[in-house]
Amino acid sequence: MSFILTFLGKESSDRSVIAIAAAKKLATQGSKVLLIGGDPSPSWGMLLGASPSPSPTEMETNLSVVQLMSAQLLEQSWEQIKDLEAQYLRSPLLKNVYGQELGILPGMDSALALNTIREYDKSGKYDVIIYDGAGDLETLRMFGIPEISSWYARRFRQVFTDSDIGKVLSPFVQPITAAIFNMSWTADDLVNQPSQEASTILEEGRTALANPNRVAAYLVTTDEPIIVKNTRFLWGSAQQIGLTVGGVILTQAEVTDTLKKEFNPLNVTPVPRRSGDDWQPLMDALPNFREAATAPKPLIIDIPAGQVRVFLPGFAKNEVKLIQSGPELTIEAGNQRRNIDVPQPLRGKPVKGAKFQDEYLIISF
Repeated sequence: MSFILTFLGKESSDRSVIAIAAAKKLATQGSKVLLIGGDPSPSWGMLLGASPSPSPTEMETNLSVVQLMSAQLLEQSWEQIKDLEAQYLRSPLLKNVYGQELGILPGMDSALALNTIREYDKSGKYDVIIYDGAGDLETLRMFGIPEISSWYARRFRQVFTDSDIGKVLSPFVQPITAAIFNMSWTADDLVNQPSQEASTILEEGRTALANPNRVAAYLVTTDEPIIVKNTRFLWGSAQQIGLTVGGVILTQAEVTDTLKKEFNPLNVTPVPRRSGDDWQPLMDALPNFREAATAPKPLIIDIPAGQVRVFLPGFAKNEVKLIQSGPELTIEAGNQRRNIDVPQPLRGKPVKGAKFQDEYLIISF
């Protein structure tokens, strides 16, 4: 399994330079690194000083580079879908629709990119995978797909099972699927069987995201107040999907007490500007990315104390909304919601209160 690293920040060129420098540094330390560029434009290759392709290409010793092209990724995924259809249906319906014909729907880029990262991770070829994406809410939504999709699958599958529609349709599912699709499904299969593999993939994604030894992000910022504020917003938003932020990389400025306070308790690491083709000073200044495991955890469930603690830097108390629904807590902050499945010992207990302390929303049962 790979260590998956990404960078968050509004200054795209600074962020990409840091991602490239991190890839170079880890490669020189002996790790087999894959640097994935989410930007399909030529500008990413110019920063890289190379001509990346949609297939991994070795750029230096231990360092391979790939540039994502959504059209090609969709084409590959479509062929996999057709293979699955041929496996389950004796009369495939999609055989005359070709991947080369398909357009990219809004939001599809993120799903394709995440699946590509998953496949490179599963290959076992790389110790570290660095994803240089948009570095904003788009990147966070991509990494949050397993968590959010798991919730939708869990809740809507149960809604269908418990609904009058599900009960009415149940006796007809098997004969209809047998007659139309040349296959045998029961109503239970409709709810459970087709989603087994997808559920496994989503759970693996959730587990990886919750482990800072597997997936981590670092913030990239300058000392400009508006950039700092946006970076703090991304920090808090990352917590909403359960992504650990390991530290802050400061470009074009010196560390001040004000900046330390803004990002406390994270370490703020200043780095020099890259000079021409000399990457070494920048590489030397970068932090040890493995130390992300020591950063504050996005979620802490303390059963003996009857508490759920959610790390929400960048948000004031009046910007956070808490809803309790059955066994779940919903935290709304900024433009994101997080659904927390409360463990069994705390289920059924009403929320007694909630308070902010040291950037944590502490919910007591």
